[in-house]
Amino acid sequence: MRTVFDPTDPGTNAYDLLTSIVVPRPIAWITTVGADGVGNLAPHSFFNVACARPPMISFTSVGRKDTLRNVLATEHFVVNLVSEDLAELANASSAPFDPEVDEAQAVGVRLEPSDVVPVPRVADSATSIECRLHSSTELGDSHLVIGEVVAITVRTDALVDGRPTMDALRPVSRLGRDEWGHSPEVFRLERPRRA
Repeated sequence: MRTVFDPTDPGTNAYDLLTSIVVPRPIAWITTVGADGVGNLAPHSFFNVACARPPMISFTSVGRKDTLRNVLATEHFVVNLVSEDLAELANASSAPFDPEVDEAQAVGVRLEPSDVVPVPRVADSATSIECRLHSSTELGDSHLVIGEVVAITVRTDALVDGRPTMDALRPVSRLGRDEWGHSPEVFRLERPRRA
């Protein structure tokens, strides 16, 4: 037996259902700077790789949040990895601050200059992905943002043979409700090759 939910039914909360089913979701802890020079730091769990050649990433802003306004105004943003030791700060930065409040300052997150874009990165994050706006598409009450990756930085101690390792990154993820996920238990499956 199954329960069927009609997403067009006003009693159905599609957001709650989808965010409880599409799990785990990686977290883009995005730094931006507005046209007025005020910084913004916010976690977004509707986030993924959009293209490898050229490298692009995507995130969705549910509603017209400060992150979206800043990206549209300045055309730059940085995605920072949320590791286990940064989860509390990432969660704190998701509070509904006023637009004139810099979340990083408000919750005590250290920032440092990025290498290419004019937006700072989270100093204690093991990785950051610096992006230039490629496009933004309105989807219902949300906006899908595609960013062209212009630089990827990884803390050297998180690299093994030139690639980041899960043991060093310790990423957390968003699950349903108020649930977060610890770094996953890793197992290996060799990908099939063409015959």
